Amino acid sequence: MLLPQNVIQKKRDGQILTPEEIAYFVQGIKSGEVADAQVGAFTMAVYINGMQPTETANLMGQMKDSGVTLDWSDAEFDGPIVDKHSTGGVGDVVSLMLGPLVAACGGYVPMIAGRGLGHTGGTIDKLEAIPGYNTNLSIEQFRQVTKEVGVSIIGQTSDLAPVDKKIYAIRDVTATVASIPLITASILSKKLAAGLENLVMDVKFGSGAFMPTFEESRALARSIVDVAKAYGTPTTALLTNMNQVLAHNAGNALEVKEAVEFLMNQNINPMLKSVTVALGAEMLVISGICNDIHDAEKRIEHALTSGKALEVFSKMVAAHGGPIDFVERYDEYLTLSEVKYPVYAQQEGFVQTIDVKEIGMSVVQLKGGRAHPDQELDLSVGIEAMLPVGAPVQADTPLCYIRATNDADAQRIAEMVRTTIKISAEQPSTEVAVIEKIS
Repeated sequence: MLLPQNVIQKKRDGQILTPEEIAYFVQGIKSGEVADAQVGAFTMAVYINGMQPTETANLMGQMKDSGVTLDWSDAEFDGPIVDKHSTGGVGDVVSLMLGPLVAACGGYVPMIAGRGLGHTGGTIDKLEAIPGYNTNLSIEQFRQVTKEVGVSIIGQTSDLAPVDKKIYAIRDVTATVASIPLITASILSKKLAAGLENLVMDVKFGSGAFMPTFEESRALARSIVDVAKAYGTPTTALLTNMNQVLAHNAGNALEVKEAVEFLMNQNINPMLKSVTVALGAEMLVISGICNDIHDAEKRIEHALTSGKALEVFSKMVAAHGGPIDFVERYDEYLTLSEVKYPVYAQQEGFVQTIDVKEIGMSVVQLKGGRAHPDQELDLSVGIEAMLPVGAPVQADTPLCYIRATNDADAQRIAEMVRTTIKISAEQPSTEVAVIEKIS
C-alpha cells in the first residue's frame, strides 16, 4: 500500500520517483490526504536531492492537470498568445509595462502572476496597490479582458493548478524556494495550464536572485526551456542581471508609480528598460509577430514612445475595476507612506556593490513583503530612488529613501540598508542587463 511517507522517504534517500508515485502524492495534496507537514518534508527532500528531468516533467504535468486548463482556440484572436515569466527579483516591475507593450504590438498576453515570495516582490501585490483593481477575475472574465484589451494580469485562481498554489505557499516558509525542479514545475504548471502558445522566461542571476550562482541560474533556464518544449510550448529564456535593484524603487505602490512613469516615457531606469525591451522583443519574435530581434526592438520602442502601451495599460486597469483615469491621476490614487527618510552615503566614491537580497528583505521588514503566506502587506512602504551600481556619491548623497509608517522603522531599516551598499574609491565596471539566451 502506497503512503505519503513512502514517497517522502524514497526522495529523502535520493531515489527516483515513478510517475505513479508522483501522481499519487500530487492527488493526495489536492484531496487533503497529504498533510502540510508532509508537503514540507517532500519539498525539503527535493531541495536536497533534486529530481531527474523526467521526474520534474511528471511533477509539472500532474500539477498542471490538478485543475482546469484553458483552451483559447475558440477565442478568435487575431494575433498569437504569448507570455513572460520572471523567476523573481527586487524592483522587478517589468510585467506591468511588458504586457501592455506586447499587446500594443499585436500580441495577446493572458498573464497569471504570483504574490511576493521570500525577498522578491509579487506582480499581484503591486497591482493591488491600484484602488479597485481586481486580480481575482473569473476565467470567463479573464478571457474577455484579454480579448478586448490584449492583456490581462490576474492571480492564480483556485481552478488553475491548485496543487501548485499550495506547494508554492509551503515552499516560501520552509526555505525550499531555490530548487530547480520545484521552480520549474511551479512556473510551468501555471503557464501551461493557461493555454499559452509561446513563453519567454526571465531568469535572474546575481545577489538578488533565488539561484545563488550564474551556473545554477543557467541550469534553471535550461530546465524550464526543455520541459516546456517537451510539452509542445515554444520557450526561450534570457539570463538577466539582479546584482542591483532593477528599478529605481522597491515596494508595491512605489513600483506601480514607476511603471506608469515608464510608460509615460518619464523617469526611465536604463537597466529596467534594457530588460523590458529585450524580453518584449523576444516575445514578438517567438510568437511570429516579428521576424528578427532588431525589428522587434523597434516595434517595442515605438509602442512605448507613441504612448500606445500606456493606453493599453490604462484600459487594462479600467477593465479590472480600477479607476478609468488612473494614468492621469496615479499620484492621487496611489498611497505612499508619509515618512520619507534619506539613507546617506557618508563617504565619497562610487556605489561598488549592493546586496540586493538584503534590500528585498528590508522591504519585508517594513511589511511590504511577506514573512508568512497569510500576512497582510503594507503596500505603501518600500525603498525609493535607489542609486545603481557605479553611481558617484558624496558623503551627503542619498543612496535611497526609506518609505515607512513611522520614524523608528525608517531609521532601523536605513541602518540595515546602509550596510548592504558598499562604496569604493574606484568606479566599478558597467553592469550588463542581459547576459545570455537559452533556447
